[in-house]
Amino acid sequence: MTALAPHLVAFIRDYLPTERGCSAHTCEAYAYTFQLLLRFSAERIRISPSSLTIEQIDAQMVVDFLEHLESVRANSTRTRNARLAAIKSFAHFVEYREPSLLEQVGAILAIPSKRADQTLVDFLDHGEIQALLDAPDPSTRGGTRDRAMLHVAFAAGLRVSELTGLQLNDVKTPPQASIHVRGKGRRERILPLWKETTRALGAWMAIRGDCSTTALFVNAHGRALTRSGFEYILRKHVRCAIKTCPSIASKRVSPHVLRHSCAMHTLRATRDVRQVALWLGHASVQSTEVYLRADPPRNSLPWRQAVRRPCVPDVSSLPTRSSRCCGPTDPHRYAESNGPYRSQRRRLATRTPHNRVERIIAEVDHVATQVDLDLFDGPDHERRPSDSRRRRATSAVSGASHSRTSPPENRSRHVVPRAAGACSRRTAFTKREGRVVGVEPAFPVLGRR
Repeated sequence: MTALAPHLVAFIRDYLPTERGCSAHTCEAYAYTFQLLLRFSAERIRISPSSLTIEQIDAQMVVDFLEHLESVRANSTRTRNARLAAIKSFAHFVEYREPSLLEQVGAILAIPSKRADQTLVDFLDHGEIQALLDAPDPSTRGGTRDRAMLHVAFAAGLRVSELTGLQLNDVKTPPQASIHVRGKGRRERILPLWKETTRALGAWMAIRGDCSTTALFVNAHGRALTRSGFEYILRKHVRCAIKTCPSIASKRVSPHVLRHSCAMHTLRATRDVRQVALWLGHASVQSTEVYLRADPPRNSLPWRQAVRRPCVPDVSSLPTRSSRCCGPTDPHRYAESNGPYRSQRRRLATRTPHNRVERIIAEVDHVATQVDLDLFDGPDHERRPSDSRRRRATSAVSGASHSRTSPPENRSRHVVPRAAGACSRRTAFTKREGRVVGVEPAFPVLGRR
């Protein structure tokens, strides 16, 4: 029989922080997992935790422990998988130290992770957040501290470990008030503070006093506030906020819900999911997609704006076209007009809503009357002759008073400056007898990239 205690101590004290370089939060989470596992195993076998052996922690014991987490402790599937990951990490550690336990280790490593439902995030709207922030009593020391904590947790979108880990030297006072956050994965970020958050935080720092710790938020005993302590404070103020905003009672409010609320408010204000990812300290934008699913009617717009589309000019400001070309407000007639990509225009006119067709055709019609200044980098002798398309487009541009049979050297070039909102891509257009004979698609719906 192999004693469990020596291997577990070496795993938590030496292997995780020294060899793997795990953070203090990771070591603490793994230690809490084995605290729960040893308590469950000792009660099942009816021995003390110090007397447990590795052989007694077999695959069946681990499976029963995971079921205990979900049924008795009411943990979520994600928490269950996190506990299993800690146990598997310890199993990898043991298989190199005790080769005789390879079969048992293999059985534990074969336990699969459970698939979790991708549910929508819970968040509080503006009125509910304001009711929660106003719940603490600012006339007391505890109320001033709680008010500052809630403001910082919501405004900065902090995880509870990031909030309790803030130090005094992480706060910069006005005129550029900000906090230095050390987040998950050892990623650091600096976040500016709102004016109201700065006032609430300054009121707490003024009465904090001298304590034995440098933590920003301390409890009644002058020690650093813990995660469970903040959860208790939040539940207390949620009960008070329900009296003024009853809609909070139908929602599950946790410290992470404040982070979700900050993300949703930031996304609605900025319309940019990348800014939300930077503000929350996400390693990838994919982690921020959950907020787009929570409010799709408003937040699907940033994804459509990932590829910048040119601005659409006002239809009334468009120049007059020739009589052989239809007006910009009739999509069906325009789809039948001569010129390239007419089949694409016809399909677009029949499959796209009328108002969007008018906007698209107005833009194409406007751009078709422009000559890209990039085609004329200088005088004729400085024009780049390597691009045959540029030479054809340049030679075809002439004044309206000149005949088509006139020599090319006698034709005067008429260059129309590019208007605001014209396509940024280099385009080549020629006009003969008022008909568009050459067009390069301005954006994907009308042609290939």
